[in-house]
Amino acid sequence: MRLVRTQRKRQKSSEKYLADMLRSLTIKNLVLIGDARLEFSQGLNVLSGETGAGKSIIVDAIMLLIGEKYDKSLLRYGEDSGYVEGVFDLTEKACNAIEDIGLEAEDPIIVTRRFSSVGKNEVRVNGRNVSLSMLRPIAAALIDVYGQHDYLSIAKISEQQRIFDYYARHNIQKLLQELSESVKKFKIVVKELDDIGDAGSREREIDILAYQIEEIEKADVKDGEEQELGEKRKMAAAAEKISSALSESINSLEEGEENAATFLSEACDNLDSIGLYNKEYRDLAARIDALNDELSDICDGIRDCIDECQEPIDTDAIEYRLDVIKNLRKKYGDYASMRKFLDEASDRLFKLKNADKNYTELLIRKERLLDEIYLLSVKLSRERRVEAEKFRNEVLASLGELGMASADFSVHFAALPERDACEKFVSEKGMDSFEFYFSANAGQPLQPMIKVISGGEMSRFMLALKAINGEQGDIPTMIFDEIDTGISGSVGRAVAKKLAQISLSHQVMCVTHLPQIAAMASSQFFIEKKVIDGSTVTLIDNLQREGMVKEIARLSGSLGVSENALAAADELKRWCEDYVKEISH
Repeated sequence: MRLVRTQRKRQKSSEKYLADMLRSLTIKNLVLIGDARLEFSQGLNVLSGETGAGKSIIVDAIMLLIGEKYDKSLLRYGEDSGYVEGVFDLTEKACNAIEDIGLEAEDPIIVTRRFSSVGKNEVRVNGRNVSLSMLRPIAAALIDVYGQHDYLSIAKISEQQRIFDYYARHNIQKLLQELSESVKKFKIVVKELDDIGDAGSREREIDILAYQIEEIEKADVKDGEEQELGEKRKMAAAAEKISSALSESINSLEEGEENAATFLSEACDNLDSIGLYNKEYRDLAARIDALNDELSDICDGIRDCIDECQEPIDTDAIEYRLDVIKNLRKKYGDYASMRKFLDEASDRLFKLKNADKNYTELLIRKERLLDEIYLLSVKLSRERRVEAEKFRNEVLASLGELGMASADFSVHFAALPERDACEKFVSEKGMDSFEFYFSANAGQPLQPMIKVISGGEMSRFMLALKAINGEQGDIPTMIFDEIDTGISGSVGRAVAKKLAQISLSHQVMCVTHLPQIAAMASSQFFIEKKVIDGSTVTLIDNLQREGMVKEIARLSGSLGVSENALAAADELKRWCEDYVKEISH
């Protein structure tokens, strides 16, 4: 059984039926479906047809709309691209989810999923491109998926606890909130205690931190020092080459028989001699004179460099210092990281040296919080046990309506731990340990449900749960796939009646092979597989009442649609119509 449900906070209304629903589903080139559009209605919408006709494709389409990963095998053979599109009523939760990703919420919500043979995948919400990660929270506010193969999930005690706590949420929510706040405080205290450690570990950490701090402070590394020392080492290695180049440079510029200074002076004198004839000559002479001054400054700078080169460089000291810095860098990182470590280590050392008093205070706080958590957990457990009895009665009543009047069910609680041993059980969900126990037959003992329940019993059990929590929760639309697994006859009619009851306040969709369920439909879609022009296609027909009766006859197992089979199908349909009218008043 797969359940897909859209969620919305209900609005107060005198009407039984909630208008919120999945309005339509359009499918293009998905597996065997070439082009189809399903217009859903209020009440019970049934999807039927022969096995393998393509009913599951419709569920696959919905799965794509809620963020399921696209597989290229879903694209219809021979086609380059396709898409699915769902039109949903705007729900409050969906509105919030849409606004959370920066989009404007509009009614209706149109979700479009386009895909191609090359793996291209495009998702749009009301025409705006979104990623799958953005789509999923929106979809979660519209659709919740429960599948036949998801029975494994209810085998987990955590899932059983989630289902029950959802049922009991109105009466335990406040306690859970208080408990959550206390547990968060408790975890902070525990972390602080762990950070401080016991006396022995504190002393060891103090020694280590003191050594590390002293090592860094003694080294007294300066920002950029390593780079500066590296440059000095290079200069020392190339001292002879540098000295020679500097000397040759000063000789070319200012010394020797032919040098730049002499040539510039001569040029300046020549231009000065003709300056009275043209202003441009005087300007050029001035510029050369400025060059002479600049040249003089350059030469002074070169001489300073020569003087520096002649100073001895202690290469051993440079290498030693570089080794010191290298070792520190390996331990603590670069200069910025080293300074950060020093600051944090100093703060940590101060706290540890003054930790004895703080440690004692934290231990006292921890025990007080444990007292608080334990008391809240006890209160929560009492409330859960009260709610568990209500839950049991509702489940059994619902199972009775589904042909399981002899079944028994309970929420089995283990004893709470004693206060002195409760620390390892601390949780935001309380200290309860509980799971579902079940017995299908009178006189049989209750046992862990997952060990004794059959597939057909599980289908009805999950329907009972979904009906109970659905009545309490915000579930405008439910889609049941394979609800009829392992059931037939009178049980099938019981399931059909339950679906009809749910459809008074919810939009219900159901994929089924049972005539009893099909007969309850307010709308019915017939899915069939045909070969057209050498290609296999899935066709979807929105049946009118006459077509519904024929399909009911087929589902009843009649060989051909005889008059007797049609009469029996029509009688069943009329009985279901009368039943819906009866429960509607």
